[in-house]
Amino acid sequence: MEPSVLRKRRTLEAAAFVARGVGLVGTLLFLAGALGPVSQHVPPTLRTSCMLGVLLMACGNVLAAINYRRPDGPRYSAYSVIQVGVDTSAVMGIVVWAQGYHEQTAWPLLIIAILVGAYRHRLAGSLVVWAVTSAGFAASMGVLPQPSLRHGELPTAIILGLIVAVLSGIQGEAFARQVEELDEARRAMQHQAHHDHLTGLPNRDQVVLYAEAQRGRALAVLVLDLNGFKEVNDTRGHAAGDRLLQEIGHRLAAGLRQGDLAGRIGGDEFIVLLPGADEHTAGELAARLRDEIRRPVDIDGSEVAVGTSIGVACRPAGSTRSLDDLTRDADTAMYEEKTAARR
Repeated sequence: MEPSVLRKRRTLEAAAFVARGVGLVGTLLFLAGALGPVSQHVPPTLRTSCMLGVLLMACGNVLAAINYRRPDGPRYSAYSVIQVGVDTSAVMGIVVWAQGYHEQTAWPLLIIAILVGAYRHRLAGSLVVWAVTSAGFAASMGVLPQPSLRHGELPTAIILGLIVAVLSGIQGEAFARQVEELDEARRAMQHQAHHDHLTGLPNRDQVVLYAEAQRGRALAVLVLDLNGFKEVNDTRGHAAGDRLLQEIGHRLAAGLRQGDLAGRIGGDEFIVLLPGADEHTAGELAARLRDEIRRPVDIDGSEVAVGTSIGVACRPAGSTRSLDDLTRDADTAMYEEKTAARR
């Protein structure tokens, strides 16, 4: 997963953890009677509701902590949905208590739940939370004996919530698309930095990095140079030569084992790394690659064929020989083979 997405997720979980922590502490202080006259005599029903809210917020923070530690975990989305439900339930509880039992206008707090849904699940999340909070608020105000609602306040709350849900949801969608576009551009730049622009194979830098990762393992290196490529370039033009190199690159990549790596290191020269391979395995693969490369390539309706000279160098497991050492030996073997072919 992209680093920017992971950072965004961690920031969201940290903010949710802090916000719920403030709500949890405030609720406990309210139950302890530390918030003045309003919390001196708490009815049993309200006390039970507050304790349930404390439990919900604590569970939500547990899920937030898990998601913070593993923002790329397989259950991230499921835990995120549960947190939206927890936050929506907590906000609804506060609104119903304040609006129905304390005669205070608290329905604007429902916007908080809608924004949480938008931040976590974009437009779909904000609309779902709006629908749930609107239905729940309307139902609770119809059940309570003396709801403190002014004339026209319920429709206003529902319409305002819908406006906030749409605006915040669209903004969430736009931000998500922007992040995806930036990540796509970054991936393209990384690919360009580590791959040959013509064949799409890894370039020399990427080959070196891959070889470093195989340190201490057995490794075989094949160096390939095309025979007859210069004639193709001279007689058919560079476009035909480029097309030929692209096809050779595809054949090399398709002919490798799992975990092998083929790269272009310049001109018509290629390199293949075979982790865990011995001389026998490397020799068999080199023979297959010779046959693959020898097959004619159709370029603009006519067939073009080239051969290849391949040099092989191997090191056993535990050897300290570097990629430069192996490439030098394989390069020497390749030129010996090319000279013998010319003779």
